[in-house]
Amino acid sequence: MDAMDKPDNKGKGLQAVILAGGKGTRLKPYTAEIPKPLVTVGEKPIIEILLSRMKRHGVDRVHIAVNHQAHLIMAVLDDGSKYGLDISYSHEPTPLSTVGPLKLIDSFDEHFLVANGDVLTDLDLRKLYDYHVNCGGPLTVAVHRRVNRVDYGVLEVDTNGLVTGFKEKPTYDLTVSMGIYVFSRSVLEHVPEGLFFGFDDLMLTLLERGEKINAFVFDGYWMDIGRPEDYEQANLDVQHRPGLIE
Repeated sequence: MDAMDKPDNKGKGLQAVILAGGKGTRLKPYTAEIPKPLVTVGEKPIIEILLSRMKRHGVDRVHIAVNHQAHLIMAVLDDGSKYGLDISYSHEPTPLSTVGPLKLIDSFDEHFLVANGDVLTDLDLRKLYDYHVNCGGPLTVAVHRRVNRVDYGVLEVDTNGLVTGFKEKPTYDLTVSMGIYVFSRSVLEHVPEGLFFGFDDLMLTLLERGEKINAFVFDGYWMDIGRPEDYEQANLDVQHRPGLIE
């Protein structure tokens, strides 16, 4: 029996993967000396906040995919016992993006959570998981609706350089990925071994092959700690909503 085809561990909680191998280049200077998952929000590393949320919502096993400054992440989190979790690690020999690292993990339950290591949210992960199981299909993406306003006049220009349309400071309603997912084990059949393969590659592959992709719409709090302004806003937000980091 292949390792990925092992039956689920009956009686155990949920399994999760945290993707924590990125360099956090966009978040400098905060990531000049530490990896992004260890930057603090309300005096707690963002990855610890995520681990606490996972534990609260039924996760008991977490596999962390590491690369950049992996030793620091492993030193802080250790085996997970101080969080009431069983934490294991896989180290990418070369950067494999956001989905490629999953092929380094030995075994999976039939369904498992996957999350970026820099997300701050009050999303109920158990509800997301149950939604995925009930809907069927290999992938469910937690999504958030965002309104983006462009602070400029936007012109539409044809190939001859003629203006064909104009909008003054338009707004766009977007449905964006929150960086939190539920995968079924079967999705790994679409992921190449040892190659750089991101979430964008996975989405395009599944769409091309006609696979079912579910969207779990969430209208609560969500912040991707990817840029300095997002990080600073998150620290302001937790002053008024301390439950985000408990």
